[in-house]
Parts: sequence; C-alpha cells; structure tokens
Amino acid sequence: MRSNLRPIMFVGTGSDVGKSIINAGFCRIFRQDGFSPAPFKAQNMSLNSFAGTDGLELGRAQAVQAEASGIEPCSEMNPILLKPTSNQNAQVVLNGKPIGNQSAKEYFLGTNRDALFAEAMKAYRKLESQYNPMVIEGAGSISEINLRDKDITNLRVALEVNAAVILVADIDRGGVFGSVYGTLELLPPEERALVKGILINKFRGDIDLFTEGRKMLEQLTGIPVVGIVPYFQDIHIDDEDSVVIDHKSGKTCKGLVNVAVVLLRHMSNFTDFNVLERVPEINLFYTSNPEEIEKADVVIIPGSKNTIADLENLRRSGLAKAILNSHQNGNAVYGICGGYQMMGREIHDPEQVEGSVEFMPGLGILPVVTALTGEKRTVQSSFEFHDQEAICRGYEIHMGKTELLAGKPLAKLDDGSYDGCFVNEKTWGTYLHGIFDNLTVIQSILKSCGNETKLQEFNYQEYKNGQYNKLAAHIRNSCDLEYIYRAMKVLY
Repeated sequence: MRSNLRPIMFVGTGSDVGKSIINAGFCRIFRQDGFSPAPFKAQNMSLNSFAGTDGLELGRAQAVQAEASGIEPCSEMNPILLKPTSNQNAQVVLNGKPIGNQSAKEYFLGTNRDALFAEAMKAYRKLESQYNPMVIEGAGSISEINLRDKDITNLRVALEVNAAVILVADIDRGGVFGSVYGTLELLPPEERALVKGILINKFRGDIDLFTEGRKMLEQLTGIPVVGIVPYFQDIHIDDEDSVVIDHKSGKTCKGLVNVAVVLLRHMSNFTDFNVLERVPEINLFYTSNPEEIEKADVVIIPGSKNTIADLENLRRSGLAKAILNSHQNGNAVYGICGGYQMMGREIHDPEQVEGSVEFMPGLGILPVVTALTGEKRTVQSSFEFHDQEAICRGYEIHMGKTELLAGKPLAKLDDGSYDGCFVNEKTWGTYLHGIFDNLTVIQSILKSCGNETKLQEFNYQEYKNGQYNKLAAHIRNSCDLEYIYRAMKVLY
C-alpha cells in the first residue's frame, strides 16, 4: 500500500511549451506505478472542450489527462474554462456551465478573483479527496508579473496546495536559458521555493551535446534539471492548442480520398478529425484556400465558437462559393456542430448570444433552420448512424436548436431522440462531435467517394491507450523519476 503523494504541478516559461502533454504522460506514469492520479487545471482558455459523463463541460486537455489516468473526466478537473468568441471576448464556463460572455478587461478587472479562486479550490478539494496524486497544470507563463495579482491558476494554486512544481521549457523554440533564468528570477521567494525541477522539452538531436548546457543551467538557477524530453512525432496524443493545425495544412493528393477541413477563424474541437488522419486511404488537410476546397473529394465544415461571424467570413473570403461549387460538382459536404448550422437555410440569434447580428442566411445546402439560444447542451451519446445498426459514440456541446424542414435525421440517439440532417450519402450535418471516431462513419465516407476498401476493425480506445503508454515510456526514459518522487515525498 503506497502512501499519499504531495501534488505535482507542471508550469511553463510560456504558452505551448508542452505542459499538457507532459501532464498527461505523468498521469499515465503514476497510474502505472500503482497510484490513482487525477488532473487539474484551475483555469483554461481553449476552444477544444469535452462533455463529461455528468453533462458538464471541461477543457479537452483535462479530458485527455483523465483518460491517461484511467478515470472519467469531470468538470472539477477544469472548473473555469474560457472559450474565445473573438479577439477580445470569451464565453466563461464555470463548473461546467456557461455563465455569460465577457471581454478580457471585464474578466480580469471586473470579476471577483478571490471568489473564482475559491470555486476552483472547492473543485480541487473534491478531487483530492478521491485521487492521489493530483497532477496540476499551469497556464501560459508563470512570470507575467503584470497579472500576478489576478492569478488563479498558476503559482497561487501551488502555494495553496503545497505542490512540487516542475518548470517546463521548450528548447525547440530557442532561448531556453533566458526563458528559464528570467522566469525564475521574476518569481517572489515563496513561489520560487516551490520549484523543485526544470524539465527541458522538445529536444532535437544528441542529448549528450547538452551535457554542458545542463550543468550551466543548474549552476545559474540552483535548481536541478530533472529531465530532457526528446522531440517526438510518432506518439499521437490529442492536442488542445490550435497552433498544431499550422503543421496540418496541405493540398490534394492523387490516388487518395482528399478530405478538406475548412479552416475557420473560431474553429472548435479540431480533434474531431484525428482518426481520419490515421486512415491510409485518406489525405486530410486544413485549408482556407478556395481552389483546394473545390478540388477535394470531401469538404468538412467544422465546429465554431462564433458561427455567424465565421459564416460571414466564409462569404467575404470566397470560401462559401468554393464550398457550394464543390457540392454542385458532386463532392461530399459535411458539417459538424457550427458547420451543420452554417449548412442550413437560416441562422437566427434573437437573444444575441453571439453578437448583434440577429439573422444570417445559411449556405442553403441542408433543409434546416437554426435558432441560437443561451442554453448549452453538453452530453455524451451512443447512436446509430444513418441506416447502420452498429453502435457509435460521440458527444454534443452546442448552443442552439435546429429544426429539420425536409430530409431525415442522420442519427438515432440512445435516448430515442434524433440528431442531424441527412439528404444523401454526400450531404449531411450533425451536432455530434467525435462522429468520425467511428469506423461505420469512415466507411460510409469512403464508399460515397467510390472507394470500396473494407477497413479493418479499429479500436480507437485501445489505440489511444497504447499511445499513452508510449508517452509514459518516452518520459520515463528522459526524466529522473526517483528525484521527482522524492520531491513529492513518497513514503513506502
């Protein structure tokens, strides 16, 4: 029987240094070592979210980390979620439910930070009573001194729970010495005292060449480098930050079924397409190029956090015309969530949920009309796709109700209700995120494009489980686990 561990917290010298993936890897390591870990991030800003089994919303990264921990995700793992609706505004989700839209100024200057922090810690204490260790993730950089008094997610959390803090730095972007040293020098003594190690992430090349650099960094900071994690491309974990899409742009490829995901300004839940990327017969890419969209065999309009604004931009940029041309030329066009709404005849926003525009004509591809509402539906569902008997899985996160004027529903849900609109094999839309994780759906897409390849059974959950194990092994081989466990005060 193992004794309790002190919480561990992974913080960063900046955004996108790899904290979320490192966090997931350690969640799996602790699980493999006989503990019962759970992830936590007090406040997250992301358009990639997930619906827990309790019907409440949380950031996708914490859902992934929960999966790595072998437990069900819940809103307590991410009690405050900010979902940007524009460059300056975001929807605020508290304890899994939206409480309204606010500008950055309103949120940081107008909200009661102590009250929000208390809500976050209430969620933390509930998890802490059930799981050990708690594996906490920070947000962005911990040295934003102009925002220190507004902090409710970084070292204020670490101080509150006495976490062993590991500072993660991305060596791939350059300037690792300055970013680490500068970050630590800007911390007040009580916060710096919690930092027990430095983890260098995304290292390329021969690690032995960094031996001297490691010593210099330890001499400069007085803090041990507890790991140098090599850059990897052969381990596939769901990403949260949309910056990864920059590396997934492309164009059509001869001999494959070309699937173009329309690159929206407010695109959400881009993880919907991760499985399609793994199918050898499919070339999936993200694009805002009208010519590439017209050449693709399949066009997918993804989810959006601001459907009306993104629809306006599709028209201004010529993408709407390209989508319509593709459809008229016999190519498949599918819509997910906001994309489903855009494919309809009309979108109404009488409550001004998304902004001042109360009506917008849709693309007219699907015979549906949508009314946006302030109430959000967040639910996991089993369903039957079209006329198939196989049971599929997905989840909904949307604000709005869509009325079917013609055609027929795309899916029958496990509660007996129906979802989506099906016109034909090449024309449908749905609110179900994760729909492309199901073999039945992928097979239907290939068939609609004239590809009769019989796909082998693919257990996506088993695949993801294997990827978490690979990630854990990768980190084990790169980090001083004995030191990290000592820092967490393990008692056997």
